[in-house]
Amino acid sequence: MKIRSITYFFNPCWPLDASKLRAADDFLRAAKSAYQNAGYEVQTTRLATPSFTRILGESHLDETPALAFQLASAMDSMDMEYASLGPALPEMPRSYAIIPEAIAASENIFFSGEIASAEKGISMAAVKACADVIVRAALLSPDGFANLRFTALANVPAGGPFFPAAYHDGDEPAFALALEAADLAVDGFGGRWTVDSGRKKLIAELEKHGRELTRVAESLNRGFLGLDFSLAPFPDDAISLGGAMENLGVPKVGLHGSLASAAILAEAIDRADFPHTGFNGMMMPVLEDSILAKRAAEGTLTVKDLLLYSAVCGTGLDTVPLAGDVTKEQISALLLDIAALALRLSKPLTARLMPIPGKQAGDKSEFDFAFFANSRVMSLESAGLNHPFAGDEIIKIQSR
Repeated sequence: MKIRSITYFFNPCWPLDASKLRAADDFLRAAKSAYQNAGYEVQTTRLATPSFTRILGESHLDETPALAFQLASAMDSMDMEYASLGPALPEMPRSYAIIPEAIAASENIFFSGEIASAEKGISMAAVKACADVIVRAALLSPDGFANLRFTALANVPAGGPFFPAAYHDGDEPAFALALEAADLAVDGFGGRWTVDSGRKKLIAELEKHGRELTRVAESLNRGFLGLDFSLAPFPDDAISLGGAMENLGVPKVGLHGSLASAAILAEAIDRADFPHTGFNGMMMPVLEDSILAKRAAEGTLTVKDLLLYSAVCGTGLDTVPLAGDVTKEQISALLLDIAALALRLSKPLTARLMPIPGKQAGDKSEFDFAFFANSRVMSLESAGLNHPFAGDEIIKIQSR
């Protein structure tokens, strides 16, 4: 198990407040050292801010690319790799349209866009705006890689440490940990002959690490939001969520039995006693998991499967490779399903979709990125939306 990110939540203000950035850097250096001394590998340190709409105000949204560029430049001399400037919001429709330009202004600043919340309902205008961001961002590079730094948010609260969904909802600094812990699930169910024994092993490991990670957090004298043990994978079979699911007895992820595997793994996280923040579900990022990438390439695992598993376990659809000519209308239909699922089941879900220019369903992906396992472009069974879904209304859906 590794610490994927120590995520520091703060408001950098605009113009950027140099003293707040120095304080963030000082804290992250100290936190990284403390966790390394406790025996944990820290992969990255990151910043998460309130929504850029709040930092800038509606009258200054055109300055979003400048904010992204200046924050990235300031980070060059600091011990942090990435920052998230939070979501575009339905009450500020122009905030979505500026995101592709803001993504292009740096290589390490992330954004998101809210499409639904329990309080506001589903904004069909925001659904279409996020689909437009995805289609436009896909053209920023020949491989469509820029969409790694954007996700649509459905019912996602502040305080989660995983990117691109991370954002802050206050001014007081705080921090949280995102864990790369899929190996705990692989080990927990490897060679086990009963579900119960594997689940007990996984819960015990989560709680053991949870106690130690929390002990270090409490020594840092900063607001601690908690741990997100969302079993994030890495493109290595030993750290594969797909591998953990198959260790439960499913021959291949995507076949029947996979839903039960996903539910059992996610429920084990719910049972474990540690300070929870963020998703604390099961991440199924197709391109970040060697087994999932393989099953998607074989055609065993589909987009509909991923959506189905999100109902019982997941954080939504993540790093899903799509055809380069996919339309914003087709993507809107998928985002609507995600939003409805999130509200009806009262859970946070995201959609990080990656159309690849020049590729069609079934074509091989060709990313050159250490955190990706290449797969094949997945088919999207969508023909867009007709009225009344094609309108711009707010759709309210009560949870069960």
